[in-house]
Amino acid sequence: MKMEEGSAAIMAIGTALPPHCIDQNSFSDFYFRVHNSEHLVGLKNKLQHICERTGIKKRYFMWDEELIDENPCLRTFMEPSLNTRQNVMVGEIPKLGAEAASKAIEEWGQPKSSITHLIFCTTSGMNLPGADFEVVGILGLNPDVERLMLYQQGCFAGGAVLRLAKCLAESRRGARVLVICSETTTALIRSPSEEHQYDLVAQALFSDGASALVVGAYPDDVAGERPIFRIFSASQVILPDSADGIRGYLKEGGLIAVIDKSVPLVISESIEWCLEKAFAPLGISDWNSIFWAPHPGGRAILDRIEAKLSLRPEKLSAARHVLAEYGNMSSATVHFVLDEMRNRAVAEAEDGGGGAGEGLEWGVLFGFGPGLTVETVVLRSIPLPGLG
Repeated sequence: MKMEEGSAAIMAIGTALPPHCIDQNSFSDFYFRVHNSEHLVGLKNKLQHICERTGIKKRYFMWDEELIDENPCLRTFMEPSLNTRQNVMVGEIPKLGAEAASKAIEEWGQPKSSITHLIFCTTSGMNLPGADFEVVGILGLNPDVERLMLYQQGCFAGGAVLRLAKCLAESRRGARVLVICSETTTALIRSPSEEHQYDLVAQALFSDGASALVVGAYPDDVAGERPIFRIFSASQVILPDSADGIRGYLKEGGLIAVIDKSVPLVISESIEWCLEKAFAPLGISDWNSIFWAPHPGGRAILDRIEAKLSLRPEKLSAARHVLAEYGNMSSATVHFVLDEMRNRAVAEAEDGGGGAGEGLEWGVLFGFGPGLTVETVVLRSIPLPGLG
């Protein structure tokens, strides 16, 4: 079916992590020690309690104790520190993104010269020219690659970049879009504050990581291109009366992230409407019959969605696994979920499994973020080689 061939597909996925890993159980001790705040026993216990409820086991970071030791401004809550943070971010964000992209390109198996478009997304580290420009040099891409740089989008951008990549990939035959999301908490790490206890939630949830995908239409079977997921549709919506749910404020002291406790409820109350609208053309209304790749922004969001839609526990197992192993890496996180699903399918292939979507044909990817903004991407799983 030629229309199917002409629809955009994810052809490769790559991920990358920075070197510094911290166990979630010991994060509260580490955090208060490096910030010389161990005397704030009540706050420390509160952070420990939050960490225990996140569903996270460990997280990875670009920054480390040495950076904080060398920069006393990071041992305050809001002293001017943006220059210090920028010095780290503008160098490390492109490098981590390029590492993920190199893995995706290697899996894709085609020459880098075939990449026609580049979408680079990050919440931090704005510079001119941006991280997209830097990655062109690091990877050795063609100088005429068409670039799109996205800053300050937040967690929903893992879906937004797929929506944009779909448009570009389907705009002309032969288009191949390299998508990179690279995120760091260097923008928001800061000392604990009695007056601003809401900040502890961000300190307990967010982490660093990068993802990359190659997206294109009309796969070249002769060259060995192998689609993993087709992008059937992609849409964005702002949920009503939710503007204050998630906000970020970039100031001289870095990025302040404010997450209202109502966010899991607001998302779960709107999720079925998003599903009904997206899957109406396919006549699908059984949400246990599809595979799930939601952004695991936090354990409470996943719990609320599962309860609201009466999902079987295994439906969100890949998302919960990614949250546990890596934390919330903002835009990159949901691509880690796709990669986890694909890897599980490969591991189960000898047992007669089907495509990358748990052996199911249709599935959904959700991005949730500031706005509150929801990105809904309907995916079609492609049978793995040799399985159908």
